Amino acid sequence: MNAILRLLFLVCLVPAAWAAGPCVTDAGHHRVCLSGPAQRIVALSPGAVELLYAAGAGSHLVAAVAFSDFPPPARSLPSVGSSDRLDLEALLALKPDLVVAWGSGNPKAQVERLIRLGIPVVTLEPRDFEAVARSLEQLGRLAGTARQGAEAAALFRAGIARLAARYQDADPVSVFFQVWDQPLMTINDDHLIGKVIRLCGGRNPFGDLDRLVPRISAASVIKADPEVMVTGGRAEQSDQVFAQWRAFPSLTAVRRDNLFVIPADLITRPTPRLLTGARMLCDQLETARQRR
Repeated sequence: MNAILRLLFLVCLVPAAWAAGPCVTDAGHHRVCLSGPAQRIVALSPGAVELLYAAGAGSHLVAAVAFSDFPPPARSLPSVGSSDRLDLEALLALKPDLVVAWGSGNPKAQVERLIRLGIPVVTLEPRDFEAVARSLEQLGRLAGTARQGAEAAALFRAGIARLAARYQDADPVSVFFQVWDQPLMTINDDHLIGKVIRLCGGRNPFGDLDRLVPRISAASVIKADPEVMVTGGRAEQSDQVFAQWRAFPSLTAVRRDNLFVIPADLITRPTPRLLTGARMLCDQLETARQRR
């Protein structure tokens, strides 16, 4: 009799296993499992919004945060505050079955509260090219759009591989990336932008600094004398952004007019559009090589 009961118990478990939803291990090393594909998703960063659309899950989004402006349909999504200050009341009222959080950008206490309330939260923190591709795959699985997510990931990987092959033997170019001017801030080699610089054959004179986005002095930039200066922004801001450096005409980047701007969203967001930003930076470094 006991054997029969055990058999019946195991048989009853089979439908439950079949009904199990998708699972992923997120950037925080947490196993996130859903009962089925997510249908009501809230994204807590503009980058997460882009990734969801790229993974084919844009129609499942019910809300986002401020500055979620790409692709254009994202601009009409209801807002649940900003990345660094969430409107939890508005978020909870939407009854999401998945929240996509930004590991280093969202308030930890607010995200932990969502988890305590039983809302599935998957945390993203892409710090390299493979992590961007993996995020596309994971979001596709969670939203039931695995094929689209896998296709987007494959295209991104292939594009990065082509750039790597093209510039692997390129002459090194010293590159200073300016994140902000007051206070003066840059990036190190562990930052995703730092990895784009290396992909294009660039060398970051501040790459060994400990912080991802360290503060530095103008004197240290002058001493490093980079061959190229780059920042994220709009092309028409170039004169304003680089005004302080034009005051030092002996700097190599200034003397050769290697002062470049890349649209910020293409170089700062860990999304498939990073590939476009990488191509732009690679072209700019190639221009610098030709000006030697």
